[in-house]
Amino acid sequence: MTNVYNNILGMIGNTPLVKLNEVTKNIPATVYAKLESFNPGHSTKDRIALHIIEVAEKKGLLKPGATIVETTSGNTGFSIAMVSIIKGYKCILSVSDKTKAEKIAYLKALGAEVHICPASVPAEDPRSYYEVAKRIAAETPNSIYINQYFNELNIEAHYLTTGPELWEQTEGKITHIIACTGTGGTLSGTAKYLKEKNPNIKVIGVDADGSILKTYHETGKINLDEIHSYQIEGLGKNLIPGALLFDQVDEFVRVNDEMSAYCTREIALKEAIMGGYTTGAVLQALRQYSKENPLKKDDLVVLIFPDHGSRYITKVYSDKWMEEQGFVNGKEIENSEVLNTAHVK
Repeated sequence: MTNVYNNILGMIGNTPLVKLNEVTKNIPATVYAKLESFNPGHSTKDRIALHIIEVAEKKGLLKPGATIVETTSGNTGFSIAMVSIIKGYKCILSVSDKTKAEKIAYLKALGAEVHICPASVPAEDPRSYYEVAKRIAAETPNSIYINQYFNELNIEAHYLTTGPELWEQTEGKITHIIACTGTGGTLSGTAKYLKEKNPNIKVIGVDADGSILKTYHETGKINLDEIHSYQIEGLGKNLIPGALLFDQVDEFVRVNDEMSAYCTREIALKEAIMGGYTTGAVLQALRQYSKENPLKKDDLVVLIFPDHGSRYITKVYSDKWMEEQGFVNGKEIENSEVLNTAHVK
């Protein structure tokens, strides 16, 4: 019997690699997308949720009836809630107020208790979703705090799964990996594995305009003046995550909300891939990177598409939302073709 599982957790990992054709036709390299939306929780975060929880079980840190607490922009919360259902744990999540209502509804549908916290406050502020999660975990008996931003198991999950999958799927021919950085675990774990196989593989991290990661990578210093609000969820940070191995990253590319939004919609229209906002961010990063670092015909580039677009229907896929951001009012942008295809009536 094939494709038969004891429960939904058996479907985590081994996601497909799909060649991109139309959106990369001006790039001479072969470009593939790793479609993490094919995980049962529809994102790459399924990998870390299952790994961290199962390691905690093996160490005796999780007892029957335990509560799992975490900070999330949405996807990690979905994954933890899903794993908690199967394993019989309670799930409490703190999210920022940038999180769309449908994501919060999804979390609650999976039985999670959700606390909404302001996104505009510093990470150390007691109202931030980081500090709220810490407080809840401290006050809740028989609980653990996943702490994905500073949990080395976040890295290990991708070192054990995503990295080996990509090496096998590309038959060791991969030359570049480009992935968005939020907690940093996906990029770090994947990069660590791949660079052990071939240290010449280029690892490109994607950062958000409004985040501090790119500058910190280049200077070793935090520039607080760079911090401002932005719309892309799950990308960039106003703190330095312990799960981000900067020494494994060759370069960061910073992208903005607007171009990432156009690219997200372009991927749907031209490749029939409904990805989340970060899928557009990683495509935009590829385009920016390739202008400064021309890719060759024999290069093989993999973009990690972290999640599914169904969670962004009222955001980046909404004409109304795009107009509210000022993204579709005849503004001149570098790629007019993207603008023309992005606004669909």
